[in-house]
Amino acid sequence: MMPITTDATTAATLEALLARLTLEQKIALLHQHAPAVEALGLARFHTGTEAAHGVAGLGSATVFPQPVGLAASWDADLIHRVGTAVGMEVRGKKAEDPSVSVNVWAPVVNPLRHPLWGRNEEGFSEDPHLTAFLASAYCAGLKGDHERFWLTVPTLKHFLAYNNETDRNVTSSQLRQRVLHEYELPAYRGPIEDGVAGAVMLSYNLVNGRPAHVSDLVAGELRQWRNGEDITIVTDAGAPSALYTAEKYFDDGPSAYAAALRAGVDNFTEDGDNPEPSLRHLHDALERGLINEAVIDLSVLRLLTLRERTGEFEPDGGPYGSVGSEMVGDGAHVELAREAARKSVVLLRNEAGLGKEGAAGPLLPLEAEPGKIAVIGALGSTVLSDWYSGTLQDEVSIVDGISKRYGNVVTEPGLDTVSLRCVRTGTYLGAGGPETALSASAAAPGPAETFLLKDWGGGECTLQFPVTEKFVAATGYYLTASADRVGGWVVQETFRLHPSPDGSVSIQHIGTGKWVRIEAHTGSAALSAGTEETADRFTLRTVRSGQQAASEAASAADVAVVVVGNDPHMGGRETIDRTTLALPQEEQELIRLVREANPRTVLVIVSSYPYSLGALADTPAIVWTSHAGQEMGNGLADVLSGDAEPSGRLPQTWWSRDSDLPDILDYDLIASRATYLYSDAEPLFPLGHGLGYSTVSYESAVRADDGLDVVLRNTGGRTAHELVQVYAASPGHRYDFPRRLLVAHRRVQLEPGEHRTVRIPVPVDRLATYSVTAGRMLVEPGTYELMVGPSANDLPLGVEMTVASEGSGPRARGAWIRAELFDDYSNLALVPETPMAGTAVAPASPQERATAVYRGWQGSAPEWASLRLSATGAGRIAVQLPGRGGTWQDCADAAIKPGFNGELRLEVASRSADFEAVRIVLEGPVTLSALQLGE
Repeated sequence: MMPITTDATTAATLEALLARLTLEQKIALLHQHAPAVEALGLARFHTGTEAAHGVAGLGSATVFPQPVGLAASWDADLIHRVGTAVGMEVRGKKAEDPSVSVNVWAPVVNPLRHPLWGRNEEGFSEDPHLTAFLASAYCAGLKGDHERFWLTVPTLKHFLAYNNETDRNVTSSQLRQRVLHEYELPAYRGPIEDGVAGAVMLSYNLVNGRPAHVSDLVAGELRQWRNGEDITIVTDAGAPSALYTAEKYFDDGPSAYAAALRAGVDNFTEDGDNPEPSLRHLHDALERGLINEAVIDLSVLRLLTLRERTGEFEPDGGPYGSVGSEMVGDGAHVELAREAARKSVVLLRNEAGLGKEGAAGPLLPLEAEPGKIAVIGALGSTVLSDWYSGTLQDEVSIVDGISKRYGNVVTEPGLDTVSLRCVRTGTYLGAGGPETALSASAAAPGPAETFLLKDWGGGECTLQFPVTEKFVAATGYYLTASADRVGGWVVQETFRLHPSPDGSVSIQHIGTGKWVRIEAHTGSAALSAGTEETADRFTLRTVRSGQQAASEAASAADVAVVVVGNDPHMGGRETIDRTTLALPQEEQELIRLVREANPRTVLVIVSSYPYSLGALADTPAIVWTSHAGQEMGNGLADVLSGDAEPSGRLPQTWWSRDSDLPDILDYDLIASRATYLYSDAEPLFPLGHGLGYSTVSYESAVRADDGLDVVLRNTGGRTAHELVQVYAASPGHRYDFPRRLLVAHRRVQLEPGEHRTVRIPVPVDRLATYSVTAGRMLVEPGTYELMVGPSANDLPLGVEMTVASEGSGPRARGAWIRAELFDDYSNLALVPETPMAGTAVAPASPQERATAVYRGWQGSAPEWASLRLSATGAGRIAVQLPGRGGTWQDCADAAIKPGFNGELRLEVASRSADFEAVRIVLEGPVTLSALQLGE
């Protein structure tokens, strides 16, 4: 794609506009909510409309599949078209309300490093280059196709290394240079260098001990890329104040805001639509000399550039200024939502089972007349939204979709219907209208005293009143059956049941932490700030067994479709990481009993993230879809029926067990052997996995000028939509090359019996690794194997490729080597060299020694070593060279006094004639920023 250019006339106009602004007006533009400057024709403006998979937070809009579901299509054209539709609906919303921002906060490009991350649904893939490829497509759609003006201005989220919700404001993601350049940066660099992203949002966490909101990587990396100079940098909500509160990196607001501005932040998202506290900090910083007008001008000019691109300064609003509100929910967008839902469905398993007449064969696709179909499970009859969804309109559930296709469908949620008797009062809890508090007044349970109890796992439960289908929620001090669905930043509809030894339960409202107690004078169910001991206890009576009903429904049907999964507002979501890959036990048991009742069971998983399935992985037919938006039911029915071929492929690995995963806070995926790139664990379903209703034979592969020629044959009786994937390996590589690295992929459609040669370009630069000796990405010389197949774990073809290049070369003797450029380490932390720039190393635990190994030297052993050090307490440093049998020998050491800050030169005593590696040992609170070896 072409670089973003600003013509000389436009640049001069923006410079002139900047010059006419007063200093106070400039500062006011730095907050998310900027006031109008009427004298200059500037309207009120704010950054940020959420648009992850549709317009969110602004009422009804077309809801597309979650990003992880869109990514399952591996279809850049589809995702581009979805981006365009979302951009048009943003413009449609702006036509209804001029205050709507056309700077959209999407997409999320954090690679999905860890599947327990609460925000897994918002990302695309665990592979950074696939993430960049799909994100660029979405951004291109959001941007529009006009040569100068933008439909919307996409904002990439969240820079950088953000994959945990636990303590997300205060945890430090450790990124050594290889992980930074090979895994984290590519996902951002792709869309920026493609010229389709106009802004970047920073992340809450710290990176190598420095808050991301003052990261030197903005100036040192992001703004050095093609098209990076004019990128607008926005903060995440509340992050500016975290710099001096939660993170305590700065003493006060003015110093934090000044540091963020100097580091590259252009726009502060803080205190909602109240800019006054932020503006006060910026004015104070200016008065204290922490910033100057020139720094402010740089940020204001980038903000004006963003706004100019949207056509805001054109008399007619630019080419997209005439888009009307009729675009919201447009019929073509609904059809596109169905196509996206269909193409995001992944057929995980389709083994032989008993056919309708008892014959063996795959269960899917369903026959033209499959008989009675039972859709079992609470998620079968509802379409759930997530925190970044628009308000659903005309949503089609799985039951709705299958019913429209086949007609003979019954539904069973498989939930217990229960009554709750207060032990203290002897009366049953009942519900009325949505504005009436629940009360315990009935001596015996009737319809008004029954609730559907759903256990979502992790101790989270919901209670739904069957009479009105409303969920029980906290409404201030009381409980009411008033909610249409679970949701909200603080969920008000979830409870935790605490069992007592006598079998009764106490009920805790999770959102507030308060306990349910029946008021003595009214009988109303109120929330009390007491304890479990002071809470009322309730006896659960099962009025109707959900398991028995599910078993009976499955047994009476010709086909059972059991639907399980998650609600995106519980278990794992923004602010909450998951604790396990396992399905909740209640869901597991539901699958078991349905399978036992009907061998013709199709398991449908509707989820924001992968699950491990244990023994349930042998269910004959297993299908996954994300929460796929308003057309989910139609899209799934298209695939189950065979009206459409399954074309979805997994954008991330489904692991078999929790022990396959590293700690969620361990960002060094090389050392921890994480993701498909390095893990030795056998996955349940690998990256790229997905079946079709036909079969494809991979017959041969040969090197071509720019890649591979792969010969494929459709050996089945239906059209095949194959995703051909190419992975690279290099066992003899100088560095720790991934076990397999996705380097290319291509969609291929093959008719029954078709035999075709497919050219797949393989860019050589995809083989690059970060050289710690050269300090940049390089393709090392040597032999690489290109492996071809339908998934990361099914690669039947392999072709060797020899690459000739200069490679890394040796480390420079006599030159200063950055301490962070190590090859291997133990107990080592990456820390700020200075508060605002540079990265050094120090013991992660000062009570234990830390080591850093530097390989790639040539020549004789060094005679001396110089080290740049600082110490906050007494410590020790040692220089070691390799000994016999894999040992290390001390060749120089020194005690470090508290307060030392400078260079230390040590004479090196070695018996070795030559050497290839040196190891530095640090003990105590000692920080090393650079080293130098000389003769």
